[in-house]
Amino acid sequence: MSIAPTPPSRRPRPTDQADVRRHNAGLVLAAVTDGPVSRAEVAGLTGLTRATVGSIVDDLLAAGLVSEQGTRAPRGVGRPGTDLALDPSGGAGVGVEINVDGLSCVVVDLTGEVRHRASRPGDQRDKPVGTVLRTAARLVDDALRAAAADGLRVRGIGVAVPGLVDLEASVLRVAPNLGWADVPVLDRMRAASSLLWPRASLDNEANLAALGELWSGDHAWPAAGASFVLVNGDVGVGAGVVLEGRLHRGTRGFGGELGHLTVAPDGPECRCGARGCLEQVAGLDWILRSAGLRPSSAHGADATPTLLAALAEGEPRAVGAVEDAGASLGVGIAAIVNLFDVDAVVLGGVYAPLFPWLEAPVRAAVARRVLSARWAPISIAPSRLGRDAAVVGAARSALREVLTDPLGAVAEPA
Repeated sequence: MSIAPTPPSRRPRPTDQADVRRHNAGLVLAAVTDGPVSRAEVAGLTGLTRATVGSIVDDLLAAGLVSEQGTRAPRGVGRPGTDLALDPSGGAGVGVEINVDGLSCVVVDLTGEVRHRASRPGDQRDKPVGTVLRTAARLVDDALRAAAADGLRVRGIGVAVPGLVDLEASVLRVAPNLGWADVPVLDRMRAASSLLWPRASLDNEANLAALGELWSGDHAWPAAGASFVLVNGDVGVGAGVVLEGRLHRGTRGFGGELGHLTVAPDGPECRCGARGCLEQVAGLDWILRSAGLRPSSAHGADATPTLLAALAEGEPRAVGAVEDAGASLGVGIAAIVNLFDVDAVVLGGVYAPLFPWLEAPVRAAVARRVLSARWAPISIAPSRLGRDAAVVGAARSALREVLTDPLGAVAEPA
């Protein structure tokens, strides 16, 4: 599935002739995204003249963003038309996720296909910041080399981290589960890299997971009007809130910390310093311990497959642990639904494979606690991207500028 550009109606109004052309190029590329389509069909979809479409298509062909797919028979009188489609080699994004239980990296091409994937599992909490970021930088270097070998030009890099991100400074202000504070992640990763990076951005993992889910195009909702919450669960719990197709970050960009919503005031102490945070009674570590399993180790052993096997066999302690977590998770989800009045909740991260056992207790809590549930049922579904939502969202976010402003993006130096 292709990556849908930002809806044209939400772009700033162009102010001069160059802006007009760049704006129109975004419209044309958006029309080609779900191709193949002919130039005439692009003109019909965008409302632009055929001459304007033809000129812009020539620029997009020269930039390598679209390709011609052959000819189709004319409808009625006229010459055969040439179909247009996104060119996968026209651009790629690299996404890297730094998580408590491991690192992962992907390369995603312009059509949304994952072309390279690598991971380094293992608990990162006892490792120095520099060690973790050097490993992440090596994953990016490998991804850049893999993209080059595959004939892909990397247009950008997105980095997902579990905590509060200062977007303007590209600094991870705090990541309680990692024990990090005020870490300039991008600067340190660039310094540890052996290659020259294209533009890079840093964002919260739950936000990027929500955007990845939105852009995946695999749900019933239209990307331009979707309103949903993606709850990303692993050791920590985060939420990405999408309202009418736009990520809601909050005033300072620190919104979505669902894992630190208090659901049990007398509950266990959290790494953030509070007590009874949601992630302390519904996070992966809590589930594993309650199921009688050891959390993931620093050496890379992932206990999640063992948990899933126990659940599939109906092992009572494992089933009970997940159901208890689901009940607590439902309390947090109900609170966020009451606040934002979204009509859908997506469970991502480790909650996606656990969904068959989480669904019933989450639905029960939501039905009981959401004031509007009787008249406005809430859709609850697993993430289509699963545990890859954040890293794929990071890679796709690196391609957004190419898709929304193709002529401006390709004009920048490589």
